[in-house]
Amino acid sequence: MPKNADETFIKEAIKEARKALKLGEVPVGAVITYNDKIIARGYNKNITSNDPSAHAEIVAIRNAAKELKNYRLDDCKLYVTIEPCPMCAGALIWARISELVFGAYDAKAGACGSITNLVNNSKLNHRVKTTGGVLESQCKGIIQKFFHRKRRNINLHIHKGASAKDNPERSEGKPKLD
Repeated sequence: MPKNADETFIKEAIKEARKALKLGEVPVGAVITYNDKIIARGYNKNITSNDPSAHAEIVAIRNAAKELKNYRLDDCKLYVTIEPCPMCAGALIWARISELVFGAYDAKAGACGSITNLVNNSKLNHRVKTTGGVLESQCKGIIQKFFHRKRRNINLHIHKGASAKDNPERSEGKPKLD
């Protein structure tokens, strides 16, 4: 598939990330394609659904499985704005996603090449073709802006004389960055 098609689908994932942002969620979005058509979408819903597993990739995988009426997503491609974490990388393997395309690398939690590479581990029974860095600056920018604003709001609250105990955004003196 031409690189511009990957960019087109990452742009669709960015639209999903913006939906998460509007809800106050960490802005990560994903789409899944089959035969070059989007069959499922997802964005982070951890906070709004009180579900730690409701990452964009997991939401999209669940939607794709329902759409195809199959828990195996052979020949499907997942496009996501940030490199999947270990939980999501595991879900890609179990779902048998054939290809992963992501925007920004995640040096703190990325499990598709940054800190580890679960999706291409020869000890596992399935591997996922992986391309990273597609529209990286756009995808990285959304996440960075979100966390910059979160930190700025926390710091403004603290500097106004409120203690960490009085700030609902802080717990035990550390930022609560859901």
